[in-house]
Amino acid sequence: MTPTTARVALVTCAELPDLDQDNRALRDALAERGIAVDAVVWDDPAVDWAAYPHAVIRSTWDYTERPDEFADWARRVEQTTSLFNPAAVVGWNIDKKYLRDLEGAGLPIVPTIWLDPERNFDSRAIHTRFPAFGDFVVKPTVSAGARDTGRYNAGVTQQRSLAITHAKNLLVAGRRVMIQRYLRNVDTAGETALVYVDGEFSHSVRKAALLEGPYRAGLTDELYLHTQLIERSASDAERAVADRVVAALPDLVPGVDGPLLYARVDLIPDDDGAPVVLEVELTEPSLFFSHAEGSAQRFADAVAARL
Repeated sequence: MTPTTARVALVTCAELPDLDQDNRALRDALAERGIAVDAVVWDDPAVDWAAYPHAVIRSTWDYTERPDEFADWARRVEQTTSLFNPAAVVGWNIDKKYLRDLEGAGLPIVPTIWLDPERNFDSRAIHTRFPAFGDFVVKPTVSAGARDTGRYNAGVTQQRSLAITHAKNLLVAGRRVMIQRYLRNVDTAGETALVYVDGEFSHSVRKAALLEGPYRAGLTDELYLHTQLIERSASDAERAVADRVVAALPDLVPGVDGPLLYARVDLIPDDDGAPVVLEVELTEPSLFFSHAEGSAQRFADAVAARL
């Protein structure tokens, strides 16, 4: 297939039918290469996916409300369309329990305690799993943009009570829960997001810390949160950790036998300043093209090479 006959769907959600600013830049870069591009809403029942030989998942940021439906959609679309990243990757990456796989492979992650709804935790059992001091975070394993997430102070009785209620409500709803100690270096250093294209490092940005207090319904119900972003050169230590993560993916993700079209590794510093993995975004991550000159063009070249 040549670029002049290729047709690519950039997959989005109903709230962003014309994509977001970053992905409009990608659309333009693909068009400059002679590739016909449509922005297509993933759950639009009128879409004929067989009309698209290739589809790139981009701004499908409402999927966390319907993760099983989204995973089913990916598997169905892949029957007629080359999907990037593939459905097997989507299924593995939707739930942050994948961090267990990373930890098992010897990669450094934010220390995490896992609560599964099948265990029927009561309030006391939840309480005993909270850190004894400092701040900690309660969040579901399926979420995005800090939705349904809260930060609590272990030394404040009222906040521990709020955290118990938060965790119990998630568990009652059948959602797995993560409890993580809040690493305070993130307040000054922020997160570093490292973007990889075809397995090669492309660029990195700094994201300011998002969490400021306990979970409140409606506080983080936006499709995505706006945060301060600046281009940032990843340190050698950050590159080393992120490189290891990307290199490990073919051994961790079922059905992956080579570099993925895109990957984003989010790192924060631990108490000693060493980078640890907060998330690995392989499904629909923001890739911050507007914060790294030439990055949309590099991504478009990688897409073109796969057509």
